[in-house]
Amino acid sequence: MAHQPRMQNPPGSATAQAFGLMLIRIAAGIYLCSMGISKARWLLDSTPLANQLSIWSAQATPLSQWYLERILPGTPVFARLVPLAEMAGGLALAVGFWTRLAAGAMFLMILNYQFAAGAMFSPAYLTNPNGLPLLGTLLGLVIGGARLPLSIKR
Repeated sequence: MAHQPRMQNPPGSATAQAFGLMLIRIAAGIYLCSMGISKARWLLDSTPLANQLSIWSAQATPLSQWYLERILPGTPVFARLVPLAEMAGGLALAVGFWTRLAAGAMFLMILNYQFAAGAMFSPAYLTNPNGLPLLGTLLGLVIGGARLPLSIKR
């Protein structure tokens, strides 16, 4: 009987799964941080966000319209909060700092954004990379993102 070498980390092992989630965590973090950087001009001028909210409001479903009416007065605050939160949350995910908390916060923020846009009420939402795939990624990190390799805080 020949002795077969034992694989250290077979494909279905916990180590392999943690490595896969770590790659997803880093990629999602870089993506979210980049999205925040692309909105950095909002820190000085809330007009781009106000314009976007006005466009959404004109095309909104009744539920989104109701929601937008409540958040529109806070536009100057949200214009500063959104890019800072995306940059901070993305950086936290990229380096593995409080992964589950950062992923949960980003999940709620993106869900909020997509609800306001009315995006989730369209069949195209299922194929939009900023829609269901991103939310699924973040929810997966909320559930399984603890103690991943290359994390600052495990």
